[in-house]
Amino acid sequence: MPGYNRVMSTERTNEAWLRDLNTAGPERQQALDDLQQVIRGGLPYGLSKWLRPDDPRFEPLVEEVVQETLLRVLDRLDTFEGRSKFTTWVYTIAVRLALSELRKAKWREVSLDQILEANPNYFSSDGGGYQSDLENPESHAEQADMVERIERIIREELTDRQRAALIALAIQGMPMDQVAEQLNTNRNALYKLMHDARLRLKTRLQSEGLMPEDIFAAFE
Repeated sequence: MPGYNRVMSTERTNEAWLRDLNTAGPERQQALDDLQQVIRGGLPYGLSKWLRPDDPRFEPLVEEVVQETLLRVLDRLDTFEGRSKFTTWVYTIAVRLALSELRKAKWREVSLDQILEANPNYFSSDGGGYQSDLENPESHAEQADMVERIERIIREELTDRQRAALIALAIQGMPMDQVAEQLNTNRNALYKLMHDARLRLKTRLQSEGLMPEDIFAAFE
């Protein structure tokens, strides 16, 4: 477009963003360049609780997130409903992607063996599994007994793979994709593994006279 104003920057209406991004001319490239500014300008604040801009991991993360965000925005333009500013929508996508990458990075160098070795007592207060009621000796004793029984059942009833998956997913919060990768399997197979593990635990708990409500009651 002759005379197209490259100083237009991020000051567009929602309609203008959609129009420019849906064209094949220089307007589209300018809009993409401007969206990069939006993302780069917002991520330092959006990630301030998790990663400082002077952290050596920050810039590589931003580069990856910017490119992935632009691809997702272009792929989902028809899903934008206009309930917020277009740039707010884009910024939200970018922050979610960045936090997802940070979570993956957190577990990237952690093996399932390390998790199991670091947490031999899966639900102990030292491992962060639960907070016992030290001010109520009777309640504390009941919790401790219940925890010991559950840990014993997990050790005795589950296979090594089931136990590793259960601890990583349900207790430590490792992302499913990371667990699947470390177990050299896929998400569907991991779902099946966890399903079988839960059934085995449920059957064993019931055989010992333990019902879910009893377990929950011990931790109220």
